[in-house]
Amino acid sequence: MTDRYAVFGNPIGHSRSPWIHARFAEQTGEDIQYDRLEVSLDGFAEAVELFQESGGSGLNVTVPFKEEAWAVADSRSPRAEACGAVNTLLFRNDGGRHGDNTDGEGLVRDLRGNHGVTIQGRRVLVLGAGGAVRGVLQLIAGEHPAMLLIANRTVHKAAELLPLCHDAEDTAACGFEDVAGHGPFDVVINGTSTGLSGELPPLPEGIFADNATAYDMVYGATEPVFLRWAREQGATRTIDGLGMLVEQAAESFRLWRGVTPDTAPVIQELRGAIAEEARK
Repeated sequence: MTDRYAVFGNPIGHSRSPWIHARFAEQTGEDIQYDRLEVSLDGFAEAVELFQESGGSGLNVTVPFKEEAWAVADSRSPRAEACGAVNTLLFRNDGGRHGDNTDGEGLVRDLRGNHGVTIQGRRVLVLGAGGAVRGVLQLIAGEHPAMLLIANRTVHKAAELLPLCHDAEDTAACGFEDVAGHGPFDVVINGTSTGLSGELPPLPEGIFADNATAYDMVYGATEPVFLRWAREQGATRTIDGLGMLVEQAAESFRLWRGVTPDTAPVIQELRGAIAEEARK
């Protein structure tokens, strides 16, 4: 019997998740159906209940419902509990719902496994203090950086996230204009939404250490403006968020199916598909 999964969001038409999970299923021989469903902004909890009652096995959840997904889960992983957001729901046989958050795992796997970037002992700067950053901070800190700085336009929002960073040797929060005073940095991760509009956080020059890595959590057919700026500023490696997307999906797939797919060919194929779409 085919097990049913879906991703809930609003909007959702852009989601690559059905394509990714179809590749995972082909690769592993798992018998699943995976759909994307746009949910009304005031109807998330009801939609989850209906999907579960109709025989669904689990869900991915994207914006703007990750906090609501946390609320409808009756048990949660420590990483989901800590960040207050859930992007993966597992429906138990007893009718319960377990919530997890795979975003941080996806980011760390992409950096470490796909690009050989070490966080342990390095000076790391994270830009932004919204939901995207909240979902990954604990996993970044868990890699034990020597310094973890959170920079945001509103400093108190960055400071509120510091409890998630207790595994880092040293932590701090500041505004964008004060970043240079804490640098330079070996790894700079952009978790702001500015890249979606082709803009750049108001950052000073001189924040990258020698052989630094710049990472943007967004991806697309064109290079994010932050990565272009970072390369001009001397960053040696620039990485977009496509690998993170596939890696967090692979962690969801593992939680649901108990098997971990090989992400490398899926990342390569997806990047090629995005490039092909851009040429049309």
